Amino acid sequence: MEKQKTLENLMEAFAGESQANRKYTAYAKKAEAEGKTNAAKLFRAASDAETLHALKHFEVAGKISDTAANLADAVEGETHEYKEMYPDFIKSAAEEGNKAAVMSFTFAMKAEEVHARLYKEALENLDNTEEVFYYLCPVCGNIEKAVPDKCSICGVPGAKFIKY
Repeated sequence: MEKQKTLENLMEAFAGESQANRKYTAYAKKAEAEGKTNAAKLFRAASDAETLHALKHFEVAGKISDTAANLADAVEGETHEYKEMYPDFIKSAAEEGNKAAVMSFTFAMKAEEVHARLYKEALENLDNTEEVFYYLCPVCGNIEKAVPDKCSICGVPGAKFIKY
């Protein structure tokens, strides 16, 4: 029973540290926008520290497999998000009249569908050694394999996409 509790604790710690990472990144962006450079630097350092914690907890929990299994897990997770999770979130936000949340959830849902497709494609071509580049929309999270004229999800100019 102890091993199960430890696994649950590792996964709870992973979730908490992961959320803290993103929260502190958001706080850093806000501090930068307000010209509070020292606070922004502290938030960025803490965000990176939380990432270190989260990654170690995830590793110790045994949740990292080989690349093929990790890609399959990513396909499953992204598919759940765009088919099940976000449609329910969009419905609730619409019922409550929260247009900003509807837009945020809709952008994410559409991007997650693209992510699932790209993960599936990567899994199917896992042994391909030809280098592939990916381009991230900094507004909605859409990922393309070539720079588009504009984002197909949110309309941001392709020149703003980030290359990976």
